[in-house]
Amino acid sequence: MTINCAKCDFYFVTHDPARPWGCRKFGFKSHLLPNYQVKSATGMECAYYKLRKVRKIDREKLKNGNTLS
Repeated sequence: MTINCAKCDFYFVTHDPARPWGCRKFGFKSHLLPNYQVKSATGMECAYYKLRKVRKIDREKLKNGNTLS
């Protein structure tokens, strides 16, 4: 299985240009994507990868001018 941090529940994007990506579970920000940082530090794939649940969007409501809230 290839880990995609963008689909992980613990992944976040920072506003720090030097360290643009982070992992809430491990508590770090990095210039590398977290899965590469974890692999280089431990030699293993991330053990805490958790697929993020995606909310379904009701397209009809959006066509009627309503907002997502």
